[in-house]
Amino acid sequence: MEKTKKNDLPVSSMTKRNDFVEIKFTGYSNGNVFDSNIEEDLKKINPEAKAKEFIVIIGQGMIVPGLDKALEDKEVGKEYNVDISAKDGFGERRKELVKTIPLKIFREKNINPYPGMVLAMDESIARVITVSGARVMTDFNNPLAGKDIKYKFTIVRILVDEKEKVTNLFETIFRFVPEFEIKENVIVTGPQALENFVKAFKNNFMELIGKELEFKLKEEKKEENKEVKAENEAKKE
Repeated sequence: MEKTKKNDLPVSSMTKRNDFVEIKFTGYSNGNVFDSNIEEDLKKINPEAKAKEFIVIIGQGMIVPGLDKALEDKEVGKEYNVDISAKDGFGERRKELVKTIPLKIFREKNINPYPGMVLAMDESIARVITVSGARVMTDFNNPLAGKDIKYKFTIVRILVDEKEKVTNLFETIFRFVPEFEIKENVIVTGPQALENFVKAFKNNFMELIGKELEFKLKEEKKEENKEVKAENEAKKE
C-alpha cells in the first residue's frame, strides 16, 4: 500500500497493461496442479523442484490469454482466483495436430515409442497415443488443450527499477542479456551480428521502457601475429 502526498490516505497499487510484474501463481486442471512457482504447490508436481521468481509483462502474450487479461487492474499483494475457458487457456484441441507417423521415423532416431510416451518432435511436444504395426498415432496438441483451467495468483510487486526492467525485457525477447547501458536511450554494445536484433526490437523497447534501443559495435582487440610478436620481442633484447 502507498500513501498519497496530499492527505496520507492509503491507496491501492493497481496494475495496468505493459506493467512489469512479479507474480506468484498456481494453475489447476480438474483440481490438480499443473504449474506453479509457489513452493508447496510446486512440490505436488515434483518434490525436488525449486520455486523461481516469475516476471511477466502484462498484455504482451507471455502467458495464456485468460491469465494475461486477469492480471490487469489488480491490487498488489492480494490473492485472486480466475476460471479460464479452454479458448482463453491453452486453446481448443485441433484434429489436424493428431498425426500418424511411420514407425521407421522413430527407429531411425533410436526411439522405441509406446502409448503415453512424451517426446520433442519438430520443435513441439508430442504424446504417443497408439502404436499399431508400422504406424504411430501421435498427438501434438498441448496436453491442456480443450480443457478449462483455473489459476490462483498474487501480484507480488510492480517493477519500477529501469535496469531490472531492461534486463528482464532482454531475457524475454533476446533470450539472453547483452552488454548494455542506459542513458537517454538503451545502448547495446556487441558484435555486428547483434545489430539486426536491436533493429528488430526497437519498437518494443520504446513501447515498454520509453527509450529507444541503439546498437554500438564492440571493437575486438586483434591478437598480434605470433611470429611478429616473437620478432619484436627479440629486437627488444
